[in-house]
Amino acid sequence: MSTSTPLVDIELVGRLRADLEHAAYTVEAVDRLLGPLASAALAREQALPAQRVTAAAGTPLATLVRLFALGDAVDAEDAELALPTLGLDGATRLGLVRQQGPGVMATCDLRPYADERHAWWVASDLAELATRAPLREDHVLGLGGASTTLASWTPRPQVDRALDLGTGCGVQALHLGDHVRQVTVTDISARALAYARFNAALNGCDWQVVEGSMLDPVAGQRFGLIVSNPPFVITPRSPDVPLFEYRDGGQVGDALVGDLVRSIRDHLEPGGIAQFLGNWEIVGDSDWRERVRGWLAGTGLDAWVVQRELQDPAQYAETWARDGGHHSATAEFSTLYAAWLDDFASRGVNAIGFGVITLQRPATQRATFLELTEATGPVASPMGPHILAGLRARTWLADHDDDAVLGTAWSCAPDVTEERHGRPGQEDPSVILLRQGGGLRRTVRLDTAGAALLSVCDGTLAAGPAIEAIAELLGEEPAGLRARLVPLVRELVGDGLLV
Repeated sequence: MSTSTPLVDIELVGRLRADLEHAAYTVEAVDRLLGPLASAALAREQALPAQRVTAAAGTPLATLVRLFALGDAVDAEDAELALPTLGLDGATRLGLVRQQGPGVMATCDLRPYADERHAWWVASDLAELATRAPLREDHVLGLGGASTTLASWTPRPQVDRALDLGTGCGVQALHLGDHVRQVTVTDISARALAYARFNAALNGCDWQVVEGSMLDPVAGQRFGLIVSNPPFVITPRSPDVPLFEYRDGGQVGDALVGDLVRSIRDHLEPGGIAQFLGNWEIVGDSDWRERVRGWLAGTGLDAWVVQRELQDPAQYAETWARDGGHHSATAEFSTLYAAWLDDFASRGVNAIGFGVITLQRPATQRATFLELTEATGPVASPMGPHILAGLRARTWLADHDDDAVLGTAWSCAPDVTEERHGRPGQEDPSVILLRQGGGLRRTVRLDTAGAALLSVCDGTLAAGPAIEAIAELLGEEPAGLRARLVPLVRELVGDGLLV
């Protein structure tokens, strides 16, 4: 298996880009070519249906999919037809293909990628699906679930400088180009940075590329936004367990993520945001919030952490023992599995949480806010706009007292609906639920007074006078009702149900 990385030759990369555009090598076109059956099978890492479809199609697009996404050998003539401007000679000089008998094979993965507004191409090392072999420890990961999750959840304010920490092949940096003037990318892996440079050239981006571990390469620098898919995987420090550069940070347990939380403030501009993924260990009968709250104590940062998944040690071991290409029927897998279980048992770990960490350095002197939320179900996509709106709302709440909350005329967000449930023949509902259609898709149970307040939240009447009127209607003391409803209003504003 080749260990080379693509070279950056501006002229040849331009020819490659022209060929990819001419062949319509896009996410939409590839999906149409493969169809739902082959696409679904490929998502399960089963290549055969896609191989059958692309072999039968015989088009330049099909050749590019076979060559760069499936890792199949293709006829040299077909490859020339698929890359007419670059040619096989140019593709070989760039380090994209090599001779394989009478045909050629790709030396890297190269596939289309897109979001709601942009289309790109991303080069990385060939995956196990293509190589049919376990991954190398210096493997450069391409598009995956973690990278697309982070891209979806990242808030996108307009900022002057942003940092993609642990960039890998540069997926997050591609997304930054639309709202950031200067993008810096870092990684400890020289091979990853070579791919990042190639992807920047292929997609017409200009990044400052710096090699080094975690925040070391940007000592003394500050950014308006820091995004990171760090090497957060909790991996045993055992000679039996390989350490992959893209996922393993070399520290015991979840220490890498905790250290990142504690050290990132000095690299944020006032008002700057950090967004990254992480795992955290849950020891004994403790709650996951205790672990994360301990990391945040004394940092001077606003924090909004959402736990998305919870695994027991066996589930976690199975996931990451397989991740490097070791399959459950092998002796190697059993050795890895046991090492993970022993490692977790040595620290009394009963569960491992996964989630999204959003941090903000306050722009003014004030008390920080801390929101630790669990949301394991479906959420909006993308989540970034909701995260940014939630940060802005929580910042406003931190800056304003209850009198300001009561003096504001709130409106229910457009995606909010109400459900009422009652027994047959019952005059009043026994359950009133407020549901959020977007964002975290929160469901909030309301009492009669809360439902009455929400019913008049149309942006015309301030919350204070509304509560006074509801208190008179229900025969309650206004002060007591305010004390009950202000926390509800704050909660709903923070989560975006009231705006």
